[in-house]
Amino acid sequence: MTRSRIIGTGSFVPQRILSNNELERIVETNDEWITRRTGIKERRIASKGKRESTTDLATQAAENALRMAGVNAEDLDMIVVGTVTPDRQFPSTGCMLQTAIGASQAAAFDVSAGCSGFLYGLTMADNAIRAGTSRCALVVGAERLSTIVNWQDRSTCVLLGDGAGAVVMAGSTNGSGVLSTHLRSDGAFWDLLYASYESCYLPESLACIDLKPFQLKMEGNRLFKRAVNCLSTIAEKALAENGLASSDIHLMIPHQANIRIILSMAQTIGIPMEKVYTNLDRYGNTSSASIPIALDEANRAGLIKDGDMLLLVSFGAGLTWGASIIKWGSHNHNEHGRPLLQSGTDLEI
Repeated sequence: MTRSRIIGTGSFVPQRILSNNELERIVETNDEWITRRTGIKERRIASKGKRESTTDLATQAAENALRMAGVNAEDLDMIVVGTVTPDRQFPSTGCMLQTAIGASQAAAFDVSAGCSGFLYGLTMADNAIRAGTSRCALVVGAERLSTIVNWQDRSTCVLLGDGAGAVVMAGSTNGSGVLSTHLRSDGAFWDLLYASYESCYLPESLACIDLKPFQLKMEGNRLFKRAVNCLSTIAEKALAENGLASSDIHLMIPHQANIRIILSMAQTIGIPMEKVYTNLDRYGNTSSASIPIALDEANRAGLIKDGDMLLLVSFGAGLTWGASIIKWGSHNHNEHGRPLLQSGTDLEI
């Protein structure tokens, strides 16, 4: 059986750090309230005066992932970018990224699934590799949520940040890789989290933000309840379909939305917090970028070993949600130290 395996991870965040203390001077809030209610201490904000567009962030994350994988961009045959904050209505961020990294042989496109965008993209790449229609795929989550925030709305502006994460995927026949992915959506609840076409307030201290002509709106309390239930249910489904118990999971990497949501979900499915990777204290909610950024950090920190079972789980606008079980495995390499891309049989680059 051919499975898709993650052979490289990468991430990138803007330089500008916006702390809770700075937010106190912009809206009526304080560090203690933000930290207690969300777990967030600071977030990264992209600046229009620097190379920090959505495409730029995606490019840096992708290049870091390709470098780890030892794969050249021209060897990619698929690029999927999860984003709700593309630089343009069209062409897609995927196509802009393709040009930026020189992936001339790839099919490239975007997926709009809110904070679940990365898992939706991962599923599409996984299916293509399993089917043999793709040998090597790049999946990216990239967002500039600061561009759609109303900085007078303290219920949302304290939550969101910018960044990008990426993975390189290739075929594997050694038993490791993506064991399964599970996606759901329910458009009946679209109005819990959506973008409205209207102008946003931008404080002078954040004039670096390239503001878009619409703003994010959210019903936090209703969304919180739906998130905990949907995340727990889809995680339990993923475990059951693979014959796994929560104790079999070595590391859970959830969407980094709110520490209270993560705590509630982990308790519900029986995974202790020492097995849950979080970084939202430093980055806030980066939507589709949150899971791949966290995955890259955990990977580079040596927190993931060969044979470890990972649970990725996300929830976002749509409403959309999903989960994936991954059995981690190191690369296959040829005698030249380059990875073997597999599609049923080993195919050397």
